[in-house]
Amino acid sequence: MDSKKVVAITGASNGMGKEAAKLFARRGWFVYGGARRVAKIPTTDGIRALKLDVTDSASRQQFIDTIISEQGRLDVLINCAGYGEYGPLEEISMANFEKQFATNLFGAAALAQLVLPQMRQQHSGRIINISSIGEDVYMQLGGVYHATKAALRKWSNVLDLEVKPFGIRSIIVQPGGTQSALGEIAMSNAKKNLQPNSPYQDLVTKIDSMLSGSAASSATSEDLAQVFYRAATDQKPKYAYFNSWTDRLATHIARVHPVLWAKGLTLFLNRQKK
Repeated sequence: MDSKKVVAITGASNGMGKEAAKLFARRGWFVYGGARRVAKIPTTDGIRALKLDVTDSASRQQFIDTIISEQGRLDVLINCAGYGEYGPLEEISMANFEKQFATNLFGAAALAQLVLPQMRQQHSGRIINISSIGEDVYMQLGGVYHATKAALRKWSNVLDLEVKPFGIRSIIVQPGGTQSALGEIAMSNAKKNLQPNSPYQDLVTKIDSMLSGSAASSATSEDLAQVFYRAATDQKPKYAYFNSWTDRLATHIARVHPVLWAKGLTLFLNRQKK
């Protein structure tokens, strides 16, 4: 049995999850990367690619069972799988609403239940939950996505209180804008969720323009992978990790001064071209 530390990373086929898998492997960890598109998971030394659908019970069970049976331990679980189901709250279907929660929250919670018995037996372990500054900041069309991230934060905080006596931590990472496919996928979903002759068509166009203009100044997936690594290895981990002070400031303004946040967002959005 290998003496290396073992990390399981969901959503390892692209973006932050993919870069985290490569970083942990370079740092000498044994990495189990899970994703539906296994072929896109890195195949460098130290990474074992496994098929994983976080919304499927049997898939989750097989993913964790494989890790425990092969390694006999699991030091860190990084719940990175997620996406943005954007769309007007009046028009987005309840099926897509439920799909968003199943991926961004329920999958993470179910995987945590599967790994905790092993971590309690070890008297150690960390569950890193990739939320977003979007658990505090918010914008039009992102209501369902924001709701999942806010719920993930509260779930993670309570879990941390419950498992800390066993030497385990549940920690949140709050990425801000990131150069990944997340925004593109979110806006693609927003357009799909529009009803025929929707009164929200102009809003979708403006939000699309705003997000496209901010992409160039966003953090990279490599930047966030470094944050994930700190959350997994800090001797005294924080309750939440940010990539930058501007991300932390944005969450503070939205949380403490919601009226100011809403006014600023409206003014900025009104400057976007239709």
